[in-house]
Amino acid sequence: MPAPPPIRVLLADDHTLVRRGVRLILDGEPDLTVVAEAGDGAEAVAAARTTEVDLAVLDVAMPRTTGLQAARELSRRLPGLRILILTMYDNEQYFFEALKAGACGYVLKSVADRDLVEACRAAVRDEPFIYPGAERALVRSYLDRLHRGDGLPRRPITEREEEILKLVAEGHTSKEIGELLFISAKTVERHRANLLQKLGMRDRLELTRYAIRAGLIEP
Repeated sequence: MPAPPPIRVLLADDHTLVRRGVRLILDGEPDLTVVAEAGDGAEAVAAARTTEVDLAVLDVAMPRTTGLQAARELSRRLPGLRILILTMYDNEQYFFEALKAGACGYVLKSVADRDLVEACRAAVRDEPFIYPGAERALVRSYLDRLHRGDGLPRRPITEREEEILKLVAEGHTSKEIGELLFISAKTVERHRANLLQKLGMRDRLELTRYAIRAGLIEP
């Protein structure tokens, strides 16, 4: 019986060296092949629409559009596409956000050489992958939350506000943000004012610090 065709992977990370390393890991397996690469989330969404891919491996923190933002968009546009989040952050909030965004796995970069291949295969089998050691902490945290009556962590801002916050933190003007998101500069200003009010902040510096803590941009 002939072997099934290899799993076609889209790889998105803004660091060329990281992409090269991850590609070496994946292309070294007979059942995996990287067919497209992207340097940010927007490029990843565009690549997934023009290239036949089975699995997207997305870094969390990328310029313009984060991995989580790209995952939400890809889940909406291509519901059959499997998504893995690749991250340097061992962070429970990101993990829950990744699941809500449509990802079926969460892999730490520090152990990608050990876990990534297994996570890719699990994703294509439609099985969730959680990095080893995380399960106990996540379950305990979830049970603690339920015990306190808190439920799952909620996002304090909308998806659109998150997009604008990221671009503000990256130093774009309202006009530039409007052009990137196809909205008016006035609408951007309104969202920006809402963000400051919602988050109890005064200026771009505080928004930038928040964006770093939220994993939207790297420090």
